[in-house]
Amino acid sequence: MIKTGIIGGSGYTGGELIRILLHHPQTTIDFVFSTTRAGKKISSAHPDLLGETEMEFTGEVNPNVDVVFLCLGHGNSIKFLNENNFSANTRIIDLSNDFRLAKDAVLNGKEFVYGLPETNKEKIKKAKYIANPGCFATAIQLALLPLAKAGKLGNPVHINAVTGSTGAGVSLSSTSHFSWRTNNVSWYKPFTHQHLGEIEESLQTFQPNTGELFFLPNRGNFTRGIFATAYTQYNGSEAEAVKLYKDFYADAVFTHVSDGPISLKQVVNTNQCHIHLHKHNNILLITSVEDNLLKGASGQAVQNMNLMFGLDESMGLHLKAGVF
Repeated sequence: MIKTGIIGGSGYTGGELIRILLHHPQTTIDFVFSTTRAGKKISSAHPDLLGETEMEFTGEVNPNVDVVFLCLGHGNSIKFLNENNFSANTRIIDLSNDFRLAKDAVLNGKEFVYGLPETNKEKIKKAKYIANPGCFATAIQLALLPLAKAGKLGNPVHINAVTGSTGAGVSLSSTSHFSWRTNNVSWYKPFTHQHLGEIEESLQTFQPNTGELFFLPNRGNFTRGIFATAYTQYNGSEAEAVKLYKDFYADAVFTHVSDGPISLKQVVNTNQCHIHLHKHNNILLITSVEDNLLKGASGQAVQNMNLMFGLDESMGLHLKAGVF
């Protein structure tokens, strides 16, 4: 059994990791670290786990686990790793944005590999340290990567994506409490979102001179999921675009191209990303949907763990969508 540890287990991504790893056939949870809840039962933060586990949060770290997941706020993973040493055999999967960009990928001799299985599977299999992609970044990259590989992403790309409230994390803010969020929609960080850097780096591994990305993120009045649309000029037919995408994702376990229109609910509570293509005149519209906490965070982290340990990529991730 793979002995796992979780740093920052009281938040949304930590909770999702606990739920997945408790039922994963090849893992056991050694510890769940929390500075604010040490000594309290895990179910005190995640009430749905009442009866599922009697584990308690701890304020101590076991440096000898097989793999540790860092579910910390952006900027905090570097600080934590500088203050805590793990064994030379411990693999690390970081869910923050601290190590995603090439210029940030090395810390104290540890080189982090960007953990997008659809493009980096072989590198992930050999890696000891993984920078798990961002939620928006995953949905948008998967929408655009086939075009970049075909060299067809030279024109500007306009992206509009709406995310659920869990994307903002568990801490309260003026734009996350119920009375503000319900029956409401708003944009934030227009054209400057922090995920743009990793999206551009990933696309440029296939096509160095991609068109400018105009990304407008939106807050939705629902809890989880990302619904992203991107459109750009495209000279081929819709049928050619569909073939391009289906060929690109032919071996992908969790990314699938739909022949019919897609909606958000079909992927919520799963590790799936579904994509749909629509052509209008010379414009190609790509729609991409995923669960921001699973394929956009914890599910993809476990997918990466499976690859690192030579397991079936989908192990522990056959999850049911909350369609109804």
